[in-house]
Amino acid sequence: MYRLRVKEVLEQKGRTQSWLVRRSGVHDQLISKMLKEPDSYRPSYTTLAQVAKALHVPMEALFEEVPDPEDEPLDARRAE
Repeated sequence: MYRLRVKEVLEQKGRTQSWLVRRSGVHDQLISKMLKEPDSYRPSYTTLAQVAKALHVPMEALFEEVPDPEDEPLDARRAE
């Protein structure tokens, strides 16, 4: 499972959400979803490419792999 890291990259670059909207040409509602719903929102390839270009990072920098709760062994889930 993957989650978006756009918020983290944006903070590392010292930029704001409005800067990213202007620089990337991506609608502000989509940028907002990327920042507020990093675990569930799945933007298009084109949108991610625009964001990565604006931030001067490879697209891979906008993702991180996280464990999928459904991949845990059944016993581990019962213990919770």
